[in-house]
Amino acid sequence: MKLGLALAAFLSSKALFAQTLEVVPAHAMVDETVVIRAAGLQPNERVTIAAHLQDGAGADWASRADFVASAQGTIDTASDAPVAGSYKKDASAMGLVWSMMPASRGVNRYQPPHNLGVQTIEFRLMRGDVQLAAARLEQASVAEGVTQVLLRDAGLRGTLFLPPGEGPHPGILVLGGSEGGLPARRAAWLASHGYAALALAYFRYEDLPKELAGIPLEYFGRALNWMMHRPEIVSDRVAVLGGSRGGELALQLASMFPGIKAVVAYVPANLRHPACCGVTSVPYAWTWAGQALAFVPARARGQQAILMRAAIDVERIHGPVLLISGEADRVWDSPSMADAVVARLKRAHFPYSVEHLRYPGAGHTAGRPEIVPAWHGEVKQPVSGRGMNLGGSVKGDAESSLDAIPKVLEFLRAALYG
Repeated sequence: MKLGLALAAFLSSKALFAQTLEVVPAHAMVDETVVIRAAGLQPNERVTIAAHLQDGAGADWASRADFVASAQGTIDTASDAPVAGSYKKDASAMGLVWSMMPASRGVNRYQPPHNLGVQTIEFRLMRGDVQLAAARLEQASVAEGVTQVLLRDAGLRGTLFLPPGEGPHPGILVLGGSEGGLPARRAAWLASHGYAALALAYFRYEDLPKELAGIPLEYFGRALNWMMHRPEIVSDRVAVLGGSRGGELALQLASMFPGIKAVVAYVPANLRHPACCGVTSVPYAWTWAGQALAFVPARARGQQAILMRAAIDVERIHGPVLLISGEADRVWDSPSMADAVVARLKRAHFPYSVEHLRYPGAGHTAGRPEIVPAWHGEVKQPVSGRGMNLGGSVKGDAESSLDAIPKVLEFLRAALYG
């Protein structure tokens, strides 16, 4: 009899503490914050939540964090800080995602899914070596209903991403940096938030130039003209967005083409820089009307006359400007160059709003519009093959993204919808 009562009591206690793990929402955009919750634990019990994903290159990434359950036997990553693990001290709803480290050898950075695919992250609730519960998060690179239009007219190479719903929509010209190719992921992100975004390639793509050297800026003028004549785009509500050399280019184009009504420049330059990267056919990056635009050579710092000729005339921009930089940027001094843009606009009594999001601890990926593993080692420059230190800490880069994502979207909403 006593044995039966004891067994009943044991089974009752196990039912009382039926453990669950959930991700809310379980399907989200890659820039969206989700919450991971555990329940049914014993009061003040210490447990582990582990996470795993396989990236687009087939590399495994993993994280884990120890939490102490509340008096009600629950854990919520949005409000509960882990006591140990891949991240700690501060609560972060997405900490188990951005703090992931490579579990495969020879990995130097996270690679996104191919062809804008869905990424799956597995979570496990562990008591020691025993798995108590499991959950899954699916991160989408592009929203349902986004469509694509290939651009192959007049020598232009790109893809227009169109949001679902009736148009016309505000347009955004999206530019990559010194990696070349097609900046599809950022254009897909913007289309997922209601913009007709043209991912425009300008070198190292199909039959375009192989290097960032002697690129005629008329090419981008043709792309803008193409956008403004598309029935899906509001012709007088077009912005430009770019990062690194693409940020330099975004500021340059906005200073030349009045049809551009807003600029978002990630880790940009205020000066035109030389051709890139390695040995190039010509030393200059950009031309206009067949003439090379002045640039700042690598060893010309401090030579005022050269710097003045190479400076971008940002005061000629016809709309608000948002700049994003990382104070730990090791590729170039993006914070100082963004500050120089702000200072020049202030001296010129620029009539539009200017904002500089400057992030301590973030490197050359500051503000990246996706919540993914932030760790990276030394990476290879895709064109030259040389090693490159992007700078920034895992936490610094991740926090810059979490802060910048809603601010960039709000800036664009105000500039193009407001």
